[in-house]
Amino acid sequence: MSEKKEPSVWQGFKAFLMRGNVVDLAVAVVIGAAFTNIVNSLVKGIINPLVGAIGTQNLDAYRSCLSSSCKGDQGIQLLWGSVLGATLSFVITAAVVYFLMVLPMSKYLARQEARRKAREGTHEVIEVTELEVLKEIRDALVAQRGSGHDAR
Repeated sequence: MSEKKEPSVWQGFKAFLMRGNVVDLAVAVVIGAAFTNIVNSLVKGIINPLVGAIGTQNLDAYRSCLSSSCKGDQGIQLLWGSVLGATLSFVITAAVVYFLMVLPMSKYLARQEARRKAREGTHEVIEVTELEVLKEIRDALVAQRGSGHDAR
């Protein structure tokens, strides 16, 4: 009876690193970090000035005081401007990712799937047609044999 050796921890780790999805995840993290800089620049360079036309360019300046006296950083303050800035940053990031990455990729994959199904559909039609032709040939040969046996 032969025993199978358990893979070593090192071999398991090596197999884990060689999986494609680990590399894909690493690439996604690096691209995501670079993409964050673009989104932050977009918020600081375009969104904040547009908001600044209404109020202030720095969304962090928007705050509300809950205590009786708020001077400087003293008192209880709600920093709703920074929450608004983070929310805008998230919405912009999600919109850019969806419209520039997810939507085009899903359309591309749908086209590829439609092409694949169209190719499979034509193969099936050809196979069915060939099968029908072969059946007709068989039936014709059987009919010829049947009439040839009757003549003897």
